[in-house]
Amino acid sequence: MTRIDDLEAFVAIVDEGGQTAAARHLRRSLQSISRSLAAVEQDLKVELVRRTTRHSEPTEAGHAFYRRLKPALTELNEARLEAANRQADPSGLLKVGAPVAFAAAYVVPAIREFMARYPKIEVELQASDRPADFFAQGLDLAVRIRELPDSAMQARKLGEIRVVVFGAPDYFVEHPRPLSPDDLVSHQCIVRILEGSQETWPFRINGRRKLVPVKGHFRTDSTPAIHAAVVAGLGIGLSPLWQIRSLIDQGAVEIVLEEFEATILPINAVWPSTRRLSMKARLFVDLLTARLRHERL
Repeated sequence: MTRIDDLEAFVAIVDEGGQTAAARHLRRSLQSISRSLAAVEQDLKVELVRRTTRHSEPTEAGHAFYRRLKPALTELNEARLEAANRQADPSGLLKVGAPVAFAAAYVVPAIREFMARYPKIEVELQASDRPADFFAQGLDLAVRIRELPDSAMQARKLGEIRVVVFGAPDYFVEHPRPLSPDDLVSHQCIVRILEGSQETWPFRINGRRKLVPVKGHFRTDSTPAIHAAVVAGLGIGLSPLWQIRSLIDQGAVEIVLEEFEATILPINAVWPSTRRLSMKARLFVDLLTARLRHERL
């Protein structure tokens, strides 16, 4: 069976453009690089590289083998490194981005546990509701709560969030509880200000998604103000469940129209597709996933 060192020599020959350069890159002798290439070709029974006095050019078979082999070798070497690193305490700086409110409620408690578990790791949290700029901010990963159309990002799902309709008990004393989404036409709804468009709330009716227009006398662009307005009895609101969990537990608000809920927002850890997660980032994602699994989101 071909040795890993022989395969690495072949990849280096293609990457560096010749056996001499490959020997220099791998800090091996030219003779050992030549023997490795011969061993791989003998094992595969095909010529992989055409030798000339000044240059080594991969054959068609060599190109095809190289394209499949290089990612596999990279993965293998990273697996080796990760296995070796697990014998030592992870260390260094981990930079994480997350939405402002979600960061305070869920990411910071996870960071506290993470830093207690791995005391040699420092964490920098950049909380912002704007999309993360990984290169400008130097982030290792970011938490996003939405669908991810961006194909330039890799993602790992951390959990899911319900989006619910809710109102205060005092409001429902004066107004009948809505039994279907269409009943909202006769209710005051706390409308989020959106530029140039009427607010609609999504529902699932008879298995089909439907956007229901809503309106009310009070409008705002502030999430905390929406929650406060609902508690004050100004109308019915729409919110991710986690944001109003404490209000529900206090009895300040109640969920309605649960059977018609249409929106489940994914929580993802994301990072650029050109980069692999570091071990410390992977450990944090594992911990955050485990914690969110037990939350009522």
